[in-house]
This record gives sequence, C-alpha cells and structure tokens, in this order.
Amino acid sequence: MVTDLHACHLEFLVEEPSMKAFLNNWLPRVLSDNQTFAIHSFQGKHALLKKLEARLKGYASWMPDYYRILVVVDRDGDDCRKLKSQLEKYCGNAGLISRRNAAGTEWQVVTRIAIEELEAWYFGDWQAVRATYPRVPATIPKQSAYRIPDDIQGGTWEAFERILQKYGYFKRGLAKEQAAAEIGRHLEPAKNSSHSFAVFRDSIIEAVTFRR
Repeated sequence: MVTDLHACHLEFLVEEPSMKAFLNNWLPRVLSDNQTFAIHSFQGKHALLKKLEARLKGYASWMPDYYRILVVVDRDGDDCRKLKSQLEKYCGNAGLISRRNAAGTEWQVVTRIAIEELEAWYFGDWQAVRATYPRVPATIPKQSAYRIPDDIQGGTWEAFERILQKYGYFKRGLAKEQAAAEIGRHLEPAKNSSHSFAVFRDSIIEAVTFRR
C-alpha cells in the first residue's frame, strides 16, 4: 500500500537545451515553493540515450526517497512503442522502479515522450505563443494542419518556425532556446490540447502530490 509518498525534488534528463530553457521557466508555474528541481540537458537525443543507463545507475546508488527522475525525449520519427520500451529497459537495468512497472508501489523514475517535439506543446496552448509573439493570428489552431498538435506533419519545429517567420519573427531562423524560455513563462499547465504534454504534466503532479 502506498502511504504518505510525495517528491520534494525532481531530476529531469532532457535531450537538448531548448527543453531545459522551457522547463526552467515553466516548472515554477506547477511546483510549490518548497519543491525543487534540477534539469540536465544532453547534446541531442543520441547522446541522452547513449548515456542514460549509466546515468540512471548512478542515481540508483545514492538517490534519496524524496527524489523522482523524469526522462523526456522527442519522438521525432521513431516508433513510439519501441522508443518507450528502450527507455523502460534502461530503467530496469539500472535497478530503478519506473512508473510503468510500479504496480501500485512507489515509483522512482518516469519516462515521457514529446510527440513529436517540444514545439507541439506550443501549438497545444496557442494563447501562450500569442502572449510572446502577438502578431501571430489566434486562428492558427483552427487550421486543419495544426488542430491536433501531436499529429502535425513534416516537423513541428519547422512548422512553428514558418508561422513565426511569416509574421515577422526569427527571420534568420528560429532561436529555439529563446522561444522555449519565453513561451515557458506563459504556457498554462491546465490548458493544453497536446496529449503528450498532458501525460508529462500529470506525471509531475502525481510525483509531488501528497497522498495516503
């Protein structure tokens, strides 16, 4: 039986600096003042996957009970089930209890996939985008190509860049870290039409929520 379990500190392992920039400004909108976090970014998805098992084994050797680890990667063009299985295998090999395998007991690590990229989460809360870049029209999410953020074809960040450039932003190319940091200040935790964002958000809330 799970009793009185909640995390006071979250460790995030992410594949690139833009996700780190986003989380640094967004997480304070979700966490309370007595909950802390640290974000560790890698030089791309390949680097994260290559080092993940060893990194998790390191955590397993010292991690206190009030820590939780959240691993976040982009799906890109990968098969989602195979990628998820790979991530879960690393957790098991490290001797950590993942949320998927916890079976009602306390979990230590959760693996989450942004489908297909961080920018899909921006399309899920277009008001946050417009709060940062007010010249973009409010009607973008009503267009069929962008109505379902996780189903946007041809690359989410490319689509996002095209829209912003059309309305006078980032003429020399999307500055991903800058955009992530700015949108992170405005993106609402409770209002997002991206399913992958909602799953990620709910994992955080579950980790830090006191329960009996």
